[in-house]
Amino acid sequence: MNEERPRIVVTMAAPVEAVWDALRNKDKIRHWHGWEYEGAQGGLEEEIDLIYFTQVTADAESAILTLGSGDEFVIEPVEGGSRLTLTRAPYGDNPEWDAYYDDVTEGWITFLNQLRFALENHPGEPRRTLFYSGSGARSPITELGIDLQPGGTPYELDLIGEQAKGEVWFTSEHQAGLTVGSWGNGLLVLSHIPPGEKKPDGASMAVLSLYGDVDREALDARWKAWWEERYPVPLDLGG
Repeated sequence: MNEERPRIVVTMAAPVEAVWDALRNKDKIRHWHGWEYEGAQGGLEEEIDLIYFTQVTADAESAILTLGSGDEFVIEPVEGGSRLTLTRAPYGDNPEWDAYYDDVTEGWITFLNQLRFALENHPGEPRRTLFYSGSGARSPITELGIDLQPGGTPYELDLIGEQAKGEVWFTSEHQAGLTVGSWGNGLLVLSHIPPGEKKPDGASMAVLSLYGDVDREALDARWKAWWEERYPVPLDLGG
């Protein structure tokens, strides 16, 4: 196997069968993959069909799923749950998507941590989502005053007009995830790639996963005003 292919490894407190079902059951995939949206090329439903049910190879006995893109999931039992390893497709196999290769890798980091969150905290439960993106040199992680601590560390902070508390869910080179109790024990994932050769203007995103009777419209109004003040130009996500 080409060792240069990026790998994303997430260990979760769920059996192999539950993780496999979350990758093969369309209703379950909606609980963690991406975010709600509609666009010229369709929306979340069409994206799920394209990624998980078009030209895929699914070996349930071995718990190995290979997507049409060439990305490969392998689920293995470990003490207390499962380890999910995603090995990215080789760079250069699809020139149309090569420009977005790093973005897709970052997206999988977000999605697989959302999968772990859904399985461990809201198994079988639907969610609502909000999504924001934009270019700019300022990191939303820094702007919101988030202190990057190890996963499981409790936090409290003022989160755009509400006092939020929960725990750090995960951190990576460019991302941070926080549980948010007031969102029905929801999840906030923030990402920021500073300006560089591939992203001259920088790139930031936020995904909010909400559960229960959270006032989504009011939350969206606060976040949209805050976000657009700092990141007025949305990102081109290749859709």
